[in-house]
Amino acid sequence: MRRIVVYGVTGSGKSTLAARIGQRLGVPYHSVDDLTWEPGWVQVPDEVQRERIAAICATDSWVLDSAYGKWRDVPLARADLVVGLDLPRWRSLGRLLRRTARRVVLRTEICNGNRERVRNLVLSTDNIVVWHFQSFARKRRRMREWHADPAMPPVVLLRSPAEVESWLAGLR
Repeated sequence: MRRIVVYGVTGSGKSTLAARIGQRLGVPYHSVDDLTWEPGWVQVPDEVQRERIAAICATDSWVLDSAYGKWRDVPLARADLVVGLDLPRWRSLGRLLRRTARRVVLRTEICNGNRERVRNLVLSTDNIVVWHFQSFARKRRRMREWHADPAMPPVVLLRSPAEVESWLAGLR
């Protein structure tokens, strides 16, 4: 396994797991947010996102921490494995809220120097917590459909932190 997509709902731990997989396997990890957001929370145009992902996926080894609908077909066509984080809503939402609060308080830089801000969470309907609620059922359903689809690359569904740790411990 040298080409892996980690997929899951917002706050499920995709980036953390993808980085750990990359480190464990000695495979380059790529943060999708770094490829799709420029400084100032300027979204990269769709065609540029697709070009960036295609360039990564053309290589022999990579781990991506998501697969956005605009270009999802590109990594899925080359992936050796999809790891789905199929965690319950309470767990992913709790992680998301803790992570977001920590980032706001500590003013943590995330993708390309961007920071999460209180005003974006309170005054914007386009914030990460709202996105969690809007996308949870769709992303969960998609993972489960992929898991059942023989045309897909192998899909591992992990439903708890203990399953994640056990699976990662057995990864070679």
